[in-house]
Amino acid sequence: VQLQASGGGLVQAGGSLRLSCAASGGTFSSYTVGWFLQAPGKEREFVAYMRWHGGSTMYADPVKGRFTISRDNAKNTVYLQMNNLKPEDTADYYCAAGRTVTSTSRDSQYYNYWGQGTQVTVSS
Repeated sequence: VQLQASGGGLVQAGGSLRLSCAASGGTFSSYTVGWFLQAPGKEREFVAYMRWHGGSTMYADPVKGRFTISRDNAKNTVYLQMNNLKPEDTADYYCAAGRTVTSTSRDSQYYNYWGQGTQVTVSS
C-alpha cells in the first residue's frame, strides 16, 4: 500500500487546513489509519487515528475538539480537518496505516506504511 499525503501549507493562527491521505496499490480495509506529527528536533507524536472497520476514532489531547479525522470510502482517502490552528501545531504531518489494536494504535512503530510528510506552518 502506498500512501500520499497532501494539504499542508501556511496559515495564520485560528485558521484551518484539511490534510488528505490517499491510498493506492491497496485499500485501507482492515487497517488503522493514523496521523502523526514531527516538529523540528522532536520525536514523532501521535495526533489521531481511525479504525477503517467500524470507524472508531481517537485523538491526542492537544487536538481534541479542534481536529477531526474522517474518511471517504469511495476514494480510499482519510482526511484530517484541522481547525483553530495554533503556532504549536507547526510540524510535518504524516499519515500511516497498520494493523494495530487499541493498545498500540497511538504508537508509530506499529504502523507499517507511511506517506511522505506534508508541512503545516501556523503563524502567530
